[in-house]
Amino acid sequence: MTTTEMPAVHECTVSGCSYNHDGCHAFAITVGGDNGSADCGTFVPLNTKGGLDRVVAQVGACSRADCRHNSALECTAPSVRVGAGQGGHAANCLTYEP
Repeated sequence: MTTTEMPAVHECTVSGCSYNHDGCHAFAITVGGDNGSADCGTFVPLNTKGGLDRVVAQVGACSRADCRHNSALECTAPSVRVGAGQGGHAANCLTYEP
């Protein structure tokens, strides 16, 4: 798999993340978690804005092996959405499907 084949972060609605300003500006996100949800491990709750100006964030790694989009720890979804999760989780991969 090459970087051009990595799924894009199509949408991020997490307003409290340093990488989200008019879209996700991280080069790549990491999805993980073992609490029944798929947490965005790249979530950074700071007032400082980070990331790259001209970038479409991609899924760099996913350790949720139980997700139907996960193949050998790589995301195979066409794109992902990130947003607030249930139970107070600040940033989750909303494309996650067990």
